[in-house]
Amino acid sequence: MRVIQIVASVANEASGPTYSVTRLCESLIDRGHRVTLAVLDWEAITDLPEYLRIFPLGLGPRRLGRSPKMFNWLKEQIKSGLVDIIHNNGLWMMPNIYPGLLIKNSNIPYVVSPRGTLSDWAMKSGSKLKKIVWHIVQKPSLKNVRCFHATSLSEYEDIRSRGFKQPVAVIPNGIDIPLELSVSKTRDLLFLSRIHPKKGLDLLLHAWKAVESIFPEWKLKICGPDNNGYSERMKRLASELGLLRVEFCGPVYGEEKFKVYARAGIFVLPTYSENFGIAVAEALASGTPAIVTKGAPWSGLTERNCGWWIDIGVEPLIECLKVALAKDLEELRLMGQNGRQWMIEEFSWEKIGKMMEETYKWILKGGLRPEWVIVD
Repeated sequence: MRVIQIVASVANEASGPTYSVTRLCESLIDRGHRVTLAVLDWEAITDLPEYLRIFPLGLGPRRLGRSPKMFNWLKEQIKSGLVDIIHNNGLWMMPNIYPGLLIKNSNIPYVVSPRGTLSDWAMKSGSKLKKIVWHIVQKPSLKNVRCFHATSLSEYEDIRSRGFKQPVAVIPNGIDIPLELSVSKTRDLLFLSRIHPKKGLDLLLHAWKAVESIFPEWKLKICGPDNNGYSERMKRLASELGLLRVEFCGPVYGEEKFKVYARAGIFVLPTYSENFGIAVAEALASGTPAIVTKGAPWSGLTERNCGWWIDIGVEPLIECLKVALAKDLEELRLMGQNGRQWMIEEFSWEKIGKMMEETYKWILKGGLRPEWVIVD
């Protein structure tokens, strides 16, 4: 198959899709398909993969991502019939709108992965202009979608709640399983994600204030890249609360990131909204149990005995921390091993690539519908 994948950016600041979309492309390439990933020239990118095609930003607000050259290239690809599937990732920027407009009079199937952009939290955040863009441009462009891709059942429900009736393939993101590291577990409560308002770091700091004195051997470690100065706001909040054992470490990448995961006693993500939460999968794959709010689709944490899935809010987080931090490191290590085994069994990129391949084939040729595709 000849597949065009589209995402606005694969810069580090683009977060989760930077990893999940590129690895999906690579898993499809490994299965013998011809894949091109179209992105904007958002910032300098090193080690360019051969499948990446970069387009310059045009005039207009940067956050809009206007690119006439990408538009014209997509138009030519569709017109010439040089593509079998177009798969867009994300919403709201022009690269996410172009394909839905251009595909209108074509027989080429159009697939869209919202990547969390249709959640209640995402739809309510942002400026008033967002509502205008939704009704005038973004929603109409989604009428031409042949099949949506959701990374969880909760995201499937988000798609349905917006009124879309097309089939939805529920396929999780994959995860690269790191080598099992022989490191000593520490009593670090680790937050590792973008320092962004939706991640719930404010909830975590208030909860830490309530338990810090009860567990003097534990430290809160906060790692991740800043989002528009929000990190400084959180540092000020930590100071105002008089927190003593909190460390802001900045971003960590690559091998060092997985060492940080592996050394932590517990990972925590008190998020308001996630379509998947790749950091949760990374922590589990590294052998670390996780505390995650119900803003993310991780009910399996309790089912697999590898963590806690709790209501959003300060009080539920306080009560959970009192239980989790009281456990000894050996019990936490065993819980982490449960999580790692879960990731190996169900979230390998080889498996995810095969599921997406079978979804594409069903869209193109019909036949028996894959069990993960929901049509009602």
